[in-house]
Parts: sequence; structure tokens; C-alpha cells
Amino acid sequence: MTLRSRGFLAGVSIVASLVAGTFGVSANDSVVKAVSDSNQWAVAGHDYANTRFSPLKQINTENVGKLSLVYSFSLASLRSNESSPLVIGNTLYVTTSWGPKYVYALDAATGARKWTYEPEIPDDVLQYACCDVNNRGVSYADGKLFVGRLDGKLTALDAATGKAIWTTTVVDYKQGSVITSPPLVVRDKVITGFGGGEYGVRGSLQAFDIATGKQVWQTFTVPAPGEDGSDTWKGDTGLHGGGAAWLVGSYDAKSDTVYWGTSNPGPWNTGVRSTGDGNFGKLTNLYTASTLALDPNTGKIKWHIQQTPADAWDYDGVNELVLANLKMDGKEVPALMKADRNGFFFVANRDTGKVLSAEKFVASTNWAKKWDVTTMRAVEDPDKRPGPGHPAKDICPNLIGGKNWQPMSFSPETGLVYIPTNNVCMDWSVSDVSYKRGVFYLGAEFPTKEGPGGFLGELVAWDPVNSKKVWSIKQDLPFNGGTLATGGNLVFYGNLHGDFHAIDAKNGKILWKKNLGSGIGAGPVTYSVDGKQYVAVVVGRTASLPAFLGDVGKKMTAAAPEGGALFVFAVQ
Repeated sequence: MTLRSRGFLAGVSIVASLVAGTFGVSANDSVVKAVSDSNQWAVAGHDYANTRFSPLKQINTENVGKLSLVYSFSLASLRSNESSPLVIGNTLYVTTSWGPKYVYALDAATGARKWTYEPEIPDDVLQYACCDVNNRGVSYADGKLFVGRLDGKLTALDAATGKAIWTTTVVDYKQGSVITSPPLVVRDKVITGFGGGEYGVRGSLQAFDIATGKQVWQTFTVPAPGEDGSDTWKGDTGLHGGGAAWLVGSYDAKSDTVYWGTSNPGPWNTGVRSTGDGNFGKLTNLYTASTLALDPNTGKIKWHIQQTPADAWDYDGVNELVLANLKMDGKEVPALMKADRNGFFFVANRDTGKVLSAEKFVASTNWAKKWDVTTMRAVEDPDKRPGPGHPAKDICPNLIGGKNWQPMSFSPETGLVYIPTNNVCMDWSVSDVSYKRGVFYLGAEFPTKEGPGGFLGELVAWDPVNSKKVWSIKQDLPFNGGTLATGGNLVFYGNLHGDFHAIDAKNGKILWKKNLGSGIGAGPVTYSVDGKQYVAVVVGRTASLPAFLGDVGKKMTAAAPEGGALFVFAVQ
């Protein structure tokens, strides 16, 4: 039963204090200290809760029109630059695409380069990277930086010098497993996943000792034959079943729980691993297209929510989990929020895994009529589920999802989540497929179609308590940049044309805009040095993904040239 149907609409509000403020002793002390300083941007999502909200308000709705460029920095690497920089003290750390090709440490106020790290990345990584040679940044703890690499390695750097301290192999990248997102540091463990859902890998999360790089635990996200949950797979197909955890994790210190999303199952032809139709019964393919809650000490799965059972549309469940305490009907709820690729916005109790609401945040979503929180399954439209002998047409959303990896943000001041959404659809038919290591394991054709309404993307301000859209800005293209919310009542985001915007967080009015020359996918960040607030964003248009999207993809690549640069702004 949804929040709406249970009468939770009366007396709802948002608790202003975020989960990030209640670390306790369970988190890494150095990260807690860094996050507690609002002048810094110390975690990929700003805080362990992945809110991407900064209380800084020197730049606000009254003066943002005076925003001007302080400096720019060439990343010396083109194509799919997706890094959200970290800022610790007066140093900004930013990564590039292709490996990363470089990790830079800059003076955060001037852009002066302090050091450069250049790992040795094999020349053949592109063929094993499904969706481009991107890197989304580093993590920080105990004076070290941690960076995942396209060659399946994890490296610890001295944050002061850029010198490598240790490098460990997480996974063999030649099976189709690359690392593109920053790890999560909890106490003395560095936790990371990897990609490969399109290559038939068997996903896992792994924890490594922060001091030595030695593996502490590994939790497979797809059970092997004989393990709990293996009966949700046909035969031993789970051994190549995907479920890769390739995006970022979140952490709640109060319950000492890590949260992570998992990718699509493999192959895309559901007849191989399930029944091939909507009568899949128990063949749901755990724990793919799911949200997992794990014990960071052991990796044990505490509970799970499978948002798309027996996924037939490549609806990865990897999107970030945003944690906040929501006040509903006078009661404070420890909530977890997720804008899933399948077009539904989920609010769950993060302590128990109970789904409280699941409503369409992309209006064109039609593969399911609704998502039933009592049965924990979608009420599907059978005409929209493809399978052997049953092609499907005009399925929405497209495989890039109602939302892709580009991060959303949550403001405790407005109570809204700011989501970069896509309005793209597709046809789908399946074909025979067999597994071959290191190559795509799909078994599907998926021609792209434009979504209804004459727009392909939309920035949506979403009320997570009342499950409704408050305002939106329509875009002519999909796959636009992540968002940043601030105490200045502002939302910052960029688009594929390279237009960087500042928006009134309450009403969606565009207050400032500047073109930066290449498409923007990365989430912006903000920080303060010596009493001056800055806003930073990385640009560099995606290159590989448009190839999956036909004529829509051609529009995406025509919107702006490839690029690779960091831009930093302030009110001068």
C-alpha cells in the first residue's frame, strides 16, 4: 500500500537534520571530521547519505546572477569526463577519463597544480568498458585517496604527494569488468564494486584493508548453485548473471549499514535465465536490479529490495541511495530514496527494507501500471514485457532508464529531490545468445524511440513524501548532468549542450546560465576557501553511450564536441 493510499498526506514535512549528521563511532573518523566541515566536499555525494546538499549560502538566489569564472583547468583527456571533485582543506582532487588517465591535486582557490598521478592503464580497456572510459572521482580517508581503475585495480595515494601507497587487483578487467566509480570507506575498509552486467560477469562487492589493500571480504551479488537464492535462476545461469554494483554506495552509521544498488541480470534475453515471460514465479534472478543493505564488517546481506524482478529491459538498479529522515504524519522515518531506472521513485525504511512508496517519477513509464508495495512487485503490462517469440513495442522508459547514473540531490530545506530524468522509449526483441568471456552477452535488439511530449529529458523537483512532481524543466536531449543543492536556495546542473545552470530550488526559475563548450554529465560540487564560496563542475561529453540510441544518439553527439575541463566559479 502506498503512502498516498494510507492517508499519509496529512501533516507531512521533512526533518531538516540529515543522516549525514549522525555518524557516531561507526564511521571512519577522518571522513566524519572532513564531512562535518561544511567548507569541504569530502565524499562523492558530499556525505555518507549521498544527499549532494551543501549548507553553504554565500552564493544565493540574490547574487548568483553575478557568478563568474575564477579559473578553468584542462584535464588533458577527452571523452566522458564524469568526475565530481573532492575538496579537502584548500586542495581540490579531480580525475579524468581513460583510466583515469590522470588524478590531479589543485589549489582549490586558484587552480594551481600541486601534483599529478598518472597510472599505467592498458591500451585495451575500451573494449571491456560497456559504456565508456569514464571515471567519477576519488574517495578520501586517513590522509589517503582511493581510486578505482578501468583495469580492475584499486589504488591508494598519499593525498599530500600523489605517490602510490598500494595497488590491489579487484577483478580481471578482461572479463568485461571495469571500475568507474569511487569506493566507499567505512572505518578501516575500502568497499568497491565493478561493472560488467553486459558481459555476463558475476557481480560482487569487496572490502579491502585501508592500510594494506588486502581483501577483507567479498560478497557475490548473484548466488552460485546451492547457495541461498540460487533457485531464482534457471540452472547455473547465475554464474554469468550480472548484478554488478558499479555505482556508489551509501552508509548509515546509526544502524551500521552500507547500501548499494545492483545492475541488470545477464543476458538480456530472459528466456535464458528465467521463464521468458511475465509468469516468472520464483525465477526473479536475485540479487539483480536490486537495492542491498549490507553489514560493512562482514559483507553479509541484511535485506534487499528487488525493484525489477526478472528484468527484461536492462533496468539497472545501481542508482544511488539517498538517505534522510523524513517526517510523515508526525512520525520520523529513517528513509532511503531511489529514483530507479525503471521509472519509479522508491521510498523505503532503511532500517527494515520495507517499501513505503513507489510512484512513477517519469510520466511516460508504461512497462508497469504500478509498483505494488504489498506484493513487492510491479503490476506489469504484459504487452510491454519482451521474450522469446514475443517482441514488445513502445516500451518506456528506454534502457538508459528514467534516470541514469547522473546523481540527484536532496535539500532538507525545500524537502525536494532534484532528479535529472530521461524521456526516451524503445522497442525490444530477443535472440539466441551464448556466453563468451570478455564480449557482450545480450541477446536482444532494442531500437530507440523518442518519448512523448516533444522533449527527451527533464529536470524534476520531486516531493518524496507526497510522491509528486513540484516543478520541472524540460530538455530537448536526455542524459543530462547531475545536480547540486545548496543552502543558498539554489540547484546547479548542466546539460548535454554544455549549458551550466543555477536555478531557484523552490520554483525552478533559471537564474544564471553559461555554456562551457562540451556536454556535462558530472555532478557539480561547492566548497569554501578562506571565506569565499566556489562552485565547480567537470565537462566532457559522453561518447560511447549514444551509439546504443540510434537517431537520438546522433542528436546527443551533435549537441557539443568532446571535451575535458574543470570550471570553477564564484561571485566576484
